[in-house]
Amino acid sequence: MSNELIRFSVAMPEDLLAQFDELVERRGMARNRSEAVRDLVREALVDQECADPDALVVGTLTISFDHHSHDLQDKLDHIQHEHFDRIVSKLHVHLDAHNCLEVVVMRGPARLIQDISNAILGTKGVKNGKLVLTTATEA
Repeated sequence: MSNELIRFSVAMPEDLLAQFDELVERRGMARNRSEAVRDLVREALVDQECADPDALVVGTLTISFDHHSHDLQDKLDHIQHEHFDRIVSKLHVHLDAHNCLEVVVMRGPARLIQDISNAILGTKGVKNGKLVLTTATEA
């Protein structure tokens, strides 16, 4: 695949273009529309690849919970130990006297990473959370 830039034009309504320009400026995505479009295309391709249940992905699961919830930390640790071969790292942050935040980094097939995340998110006492996936290439 060549890295040569190919020009093409895109037609869109003026109001949509104005919103796109605002997005580019707000997010600092690029110095120009072309780079912003390239970033959006790359993001869409990553999302498409991560949608394949067999794709090798890296995921970060961020959750918040009240650490006073009965046996919650033990339950979370148990789930993570069951999948020690997929858990790369975990960051635990004390937000205040009651609330904690954890970020769990996982690597593996998208379906399995989603299943592990669902098990953690479904654990009684987890207040909320979100899984973010990206592609993982083997070295």
